[in-house]
Amino acid sequence: MTDRAVELAMLKRPVVALLLAVSIASPVRAQSRRDVPPQIARYFQLARAEYSGERAKELVAYMGGWFRWPGNTAFDASLDRVVSQLRAAGYVLEDSTKKNQRLTYRIEKRPLRGPAWDLVDASLTIVGDKAPLLRLATNLNMLAINSYSTPDSGIVAEVVDVGKATAAEYDRSDIKGKIVFADGGVGQVFTEAVQKRGAVGVLAYRMPGYTKPEINRSSIQFSSIPLDTARKTWGMPISLGAIESLRAALAKGPVRVRVMTKTKLFPSVERTVVAEVRGTQLPNERFVFSAHVQEPGANDNASGVGALAEAARVFAKLSTSGAVQPKRTITMIFGNEIAQTRNFLADDSVRTRDVNWGLSLDMVGEDTKKTGGTFLIEKMPDPSAVWTRGDEKHSEWGGSPITKDKIVPHYFNDFLLARCLDQAATTGWVVKTNPFEGGSDHTPFLQFKKPGVLFWHFTDQFYHTDGDRIDKVSATTLQNVGISALVSALTLTTADGAMARSLVSELEHAAIARLDVETGLSRAAMSAGGNAANEREILQTWTDYYVSSLVTMSDIEAGGSSPQTTAAINAARDRVRSAGAERVASIK
Repeated sequence: MTDRAVELAMLKRPVVALLLAVSIASPVRAQSRRDVPPQIARYFQLARAEYSGERAKELVAYMGGWFRWPGNTAFDASLDRVVSQLRAAGYVLEDSTKKNQRLTYRIEKRPLRGPAWDLVDASLTIVGDKAPLLRLATNLNMLAINSYSTPDSGIVAEVVDVGKATAAEYDRSDIKGKIVFADGGVGQVFTEAVQKRGAVGVLAYRMPGYTKPEINRSSIQFSSIPLDTARKTWGMPISLGAIESLRAALAKGPVRVRVMTKTKLFPSVERTVVAEVRGTQLPNERFVFSAHVQEPGANDNASGVGALAEAARVFAKLSTSGAVQPKRTITMIFGNEIAQTRNFLADDSVRTRDVNWGLSLDMVGEDTKKTGGTFLIEKMPDPSAVWTRGDEKHSEWGGSPITKDKIVPHYFNDFLLARCLDQAATTGWVVKTNPFEGGSDHTPFLQFKKPGVLFWHFTDQFYHTDGDRIDKVSATTLQNVGISALVSALTLTTADGAMARSLVSELEHAAIARLDVETGLSRAAMSAGGNAANEREILQTWTDYYVSSLVTMSDIEAGGSSPQTTAAINAARDRVRSAGAERVASIK
């Protein structure tokens, strides 16, 4: 998942029937109180028999030890492995002359804004010490993206500590021709120390608290410096252990270090792989998955790629065998985060018009006992992103309240949560949600006025660090997420009238359950001296949200809603509107 500084543009508790005020932290108990629609149950049976978390993890392991960045050797090798698996599953290279191809893939190429960057080697050694303070073999993220190579023997220079890197600290320090050491982001320190003041390189430390640097003392988050083709130098983000060792050495007197870096910067292109299972009746309508390849972690985001590649194999097998025949097209995108989805949506307005759903798989394979996080469904903006209360919680990645006009009423949030709870009922998997935050491949869908939801995990103490390796990945988690995503796509791409009406009923019950939860929260707020008008506004907004969300269900039935489905939607809207009015009126 991308950093909020790079790009920034959901918590509904259980949403199935009879889930009044049941905590989402107990999904098995909640799910046991409803029946899964027969067709969805069949899809789960098929998926569970075929989908392999271990097979998904094999691709994660292949990708997870490389520093993947758009256009570089590791990024392209990872895409090549995806293509190899697609071909083995029966996907063929897209050919416009053969209109009857059901399983296809294509490789799109676009110019990169700058050179591709390969990381080959790096080390940091205090002169006089026998062993390096940092080395690439144990700290994959120790060199900032866009760094250049030093001479083979490295460079030796004095270290100058500028503390918090304030203007005053720079002004009283002689740093020209030296290596600057500072608390702060390596990119900002590089700009101030190298580009403005003539330092030969920088060492910088900044780690968010949720990465637990006091425990993970060798952790380093990957980062970048501005591409500088004139100075051709380097920047190093360093660990807490390294910063303490350097400061201990500096307390005894001047310190010189040897820095060795080896990188390759070269012309390349940004590649994107797009695979499709073509729909039998409405091929222009699409359920679109995105899983980004770049970023050097195993969970972020080799796990998303591994989960989606295995889903692609299962989609192909079920389609080829005739067990399932999607009426709409299932599209799977592998490439550069956010850009891949934005490009897909921007390239063809006619194609985009018929995109019905978008789902991003990002950080979906976590062994939560090790990472400390939990599986989350980040919802499209709903009222919980305006009023985050009760069990609602933003992740530590970061979120802030939105305004009411940014709410996007749609059934997709609740539908996906219900499918994940279906899976949780058989496995004990913990499923939670969070209000909208942004920052991954779900955001372009929303920007193009399309439903877009994120499957991910947080908090993760290894997020963006070189501790995000294959040992933090769980095949069981990959299987739970992959099966839930796969069944969700099969359900919506094959839905008939009976299925649509079943889902309408499911959403109606979810709406009333949510209204009851919110009513309880509003009554508690009133007991604590809250404002009745504010509480009524919250309840009315949730009512309006679900009434409008039910309207969007007209696109579920393939070919358009039948009169029976339209009638079911309208009746459900009336009942939810009435239930909401009763609850609003109860707040005095």
